[in-house]
Amino acid sequence: MNFVEELRWRGMLNDMMPGTEELLNKEQVTAYLGIDPTADSLHIGHLCGVMMLRHLQRCGHKPLALVGGATGMIGDPSGKSAERNLLDEATLYHNQECIKQQLAKFLDFESDAPNRAELVNNYEWMKNFTFLDFAREVGKHITVNYMMAKDSVKRRLNGEARDGLSFTEFTYQLLQGYDFLHLYETKGCKLQMGGSDQWGNITTGAELIRRTNGGEVFALTCPLITKADGGKFGKTESGNIWLDARYTSPYKFYQFWLNVSDSDAERYIKIFTSIGKEEIDALIAEHRENPHLRVLQKRLAKEVTIMVHSEDDYNAAVDASNILFGNATSEALRKLDEDTLLAVFEGVPQFEISRDALAEGVKAVDLFVDNAAVFASKGEMRKLVQGGGVSLNKEKLTAFDQTITVADLLDEKYLLVQRGKKNYYLLIAK
Repeated sequence: MNFVEELRWRGMLNDMMPGTEELLNKEQVTAYLGIDPTADSLHIGHLCGVMMLRHLQRCGHKPLALVGGATGMIGDPSGKSAERNLLDEATLYHNQECIKQQLAKFLDFESDAPNRAELVNNYEWMKNFTFLDFAREVGKHITVNYMMAKDSVKRRLNGEARDGLSFTEFTYQLLQGYDFLHLYETKGCKLQMGGSDQWGNITTGAELIRRTNGGEVFALTCPLITKADGGKFGKTESGNIWLDARYTSPYKFYQFWLNVSDSDAERYIKIFTSIGKEEIDALIAEHRENPHLRVLQKRLAKEVTIMVHSEDDYNAAVDASNILFGNATSEALRKLDEDTLLAVFEGVPQFEISRDALAEGVKAVDLFVDNAAVFASKGEMRKLVQGGGVSLNKEKLTAFDQTITVADLLDEKYLLVQRGKKNYYLLIAK
């Protein structure tokens, strides 16, 4: 497989230095991509870079995932309008270990293959580097004029940032440049990859290597992923879409991909899966014939959810989706954990009911009219029950005065009432 061609047809190639493709076609190349450990989970904004490393390894090259333990303590001005908070050593170490576990789902770190992936942390080679040594060995090679010409620096100095640019952040490109130099000298790394906003930092590293030891290295960037409407990719009203199930449940993760627009689905299935070109072309053609079937979105959501979580999590997410939109059974509903149940029925009307009343047993008509205003009147409820239009926990209610007890609760806490086909109500026993 040709790595550059693979990125090109997938829409993952933004820019590269002359000679990069020739190098990759000539030999097995060691390449690195930096990941900022500012949280203990990656989010889907990291996924394009991670997929670049995955495709690199699939094409026979050796990926290095660099966790920026040192640079994460400082903060990169690229694409930012404000300086970020600095993290302590213990937090950074914790974040690094969590990120490594996530990366292991995408990259082969364990085999004996010559191109097995490695995780490196720039804190290891920076922690004992004194300021004087850094100024003498690194700083003297790159002029301030060269550093000031970078777009990331100019934007911050031209008034886009209220607080300007600290010296700490100004030195970031030198630190990242030194990472490239160190990996070139110790790992034979000849290629650095990253998002298009990293171009300035990457080329500083290439220039540092040229000026210190005359070495020739290369750069390749992917475009920053956006939505078709120009909005920021991966951001929702509730924040980032995380890869860690503690922060974004597999159900919500699956729903994010399932609900992307048609034009975004055509782009994202190339970028965020490993499906081959012929199959993707066939999927796109099938989708365009019957867009209402959402073939692309369903396949995209399946591939990414299984890759990031597991097949079991994917199946559970599909079952959960069917509860809201399909003809799911009471058994399927009872399988949901509390977090998924609340995620599925987020936004539906909720009512608090008395657990003590349920312990004694209460008639459905009293519970759903007097205790929780699911129905406007007892007459309305009676009529709907007789017509088969009321369900409790996905089972048809056969008698409007059926006794409801604590035994009916889902997760010992919830009752799900369905009026008609689309109107759901969640009753919470307290």
